[in-house]
Amino acid sequence: MTLVLNRIDDRLIHGQVVVGWGQPLDVRFIVLVDDAVASSDWERELYRMGVPPEMELRFHSAAEAAPLLDAYRTDSHPGILLTGDIATMRELVLHGGVREVNIGGIHHRVGRRQYLRYVFLTTEEQQALREVASLGALVTAQDVPAARAVPLEEMLAHEADL
Repeated sequence: MTLVLNRIDDRLIHGQVVVGWGQPLDVRFIVLVDDAVASSDWERELYRMGVPPEMELRFHSAAEAAPLLDAYRTDSHPGILLTGDIATMRELVLHGGVREVNIGGIHHRVGRRQYLRYVFLTTEEQQALREVASLGALVTAQDVPAARAVPLEEMLAHEADL
């Protein structure tokens, strides 16, 4: 299960992930890494309903996922690693060897400023993304496969333009 995309998307599983990315990348599985979802039968079942039957869905906490990522990278089927927040992805960069991070959607909340149509960040989240990059990960923002991947520093410079 080769990981073809390591994505931060606060909506987790939705059409853009399953259809927008899943179909063009011929994704066979999604690894959803979220401590709350991993511990909730109800939430896991809810997310299972959002994927087609031929697509496998695995749930892990951040601590569980990090040591399993090498196995996901060595299988022949393509897959997506998905987190709902920057902190979880940071743990996977630090302890799981993730080297490319796609910011797919971090949406508006109180205290966040807009950087792209689909990316809103607090000052702390900006710093966390810069830390992820400083750990050696290539961080870009890209909502759909046909869009241009926007490098982190270019994205952060957009705030002044809005």
